[in-house]
Amino acid sequence: MLMISERRLEKMRKVLSNRQRDLTVVCENIHDPHNVSAILRSCDAVGVDIVHLLYTIEAFPELGKKSSASAKKWIEIKKYKEPATLHETLKKKGFTIYATHISETAKSIFDIDWTLSSAIVVGNEHRGVSEEVLEIADETIYIPMFGMVESLNVSVATAVILYEACRQRISKGMYPANSTTDKWFKEKLKAWVDRN
Repeated sequence: MLMISERRLEKMRKVLSNRQRDLTVVCENIHDPHNVSAILRSCDAVGVDIVHLLYTIEAFPELGKKSSASAKKWIEIKKYKEPATLHETLKKKGFTIYATHISETAKSIFDIDWTLSSAIVVGNEHRGVSEEVLEIADETIYIPMFGMVESLNVSVATAVILYEACRQRISKGMYPANSTTDKWFKEKLKAWVDRN
């Protein structure tokens, strides 16, 4: 391990202990890199460990250090070009896939049990989640809104959903989530110290 202050090391330990390894976000073809960066910041804030980028139409975004407030340094990013590959990966890890989409069968985010393994799919700013991805989703979800405007910015919507998940998980005592003696914890801490 490289030389690092005890204060910095303790911060890393605290953050890693709160990482929610069974909560993840999928960004599908989000056009604006600033939106992706804002999503990464929200993910880091609630303890999401991995974010999945599914880009079948748009080019993978160039994520600047400044706009993501360095969140990309602390979150593992996995890239996909095929929905089927993403689906297989998430299902192998036991995730229920929730796609944001307004429909007659969509459930309010407040009616979902976010304490279970959950993958939240958010889509392109104009097109939303694609039909292809809706087909691999287990459920569709929406954020209740009571104003004239019918939708939120994708990064804001993601933050709202994540903080409902966070609220439920806090209530159930799921923070902290990881033991400092856990193999995953030790490997992750070493990786973080090495890249610091």
